[in-house]
Amino acid sequence: MTAFEAILAYLHILAILTMVVFIASEAALCRVEWLNPKVVERLAKVDMVYGIAAIAVLATGVARTWWGVKGTAWYWTNPLLHVKLTLFIVIGVISIFPTLTYMRWRKAVRANGTLPAEAEIRKTRKLVMIQAHLIAVIPLAAVFMARGYGK
Repeated sequence: MTAFEAILAYLHILAILTMVVFIASEAALCRVEWLNPKVVERLAKVDMVYGIAAIAVLATGVARTWWGVKGTAWYWTNPLLHVKLTLFIVIGVISIFPTLTYMRWRKAVRANGTLPAEAEIRKTRKLVMIQAHLIAVIPLAAVFMARGYGK
């Protein structure tokens, strides 16, 4: 293992941890009993960091397949990598709704102080929780892949 590969691995893990922390923050904040104008603003900011972290996870993961010791042939022919990517894409698609929702909520709060209805908050939190739970499955595929399964 080269120092460069170790740094790529570190950056990938750092991005993953950042993503997990910020989806957990969304889950904690997006609650009917806690939502107020300041929380709406914070949710939008937290979601932005979550999105940036997700992009960093993808970028560092792809970089590891290109420049890592195992190389692209090892990674891209492993079905477990495709499981991880599929889960990641599903999470990304699900995340679109909360992101657009937070932007809409922020716009309404800024315009006239209107908070969303309870049903909308619950629906959005449910989608955040689905993302959080799906994220937890990805490392399962990762640890098996790192140990040579799927080849």
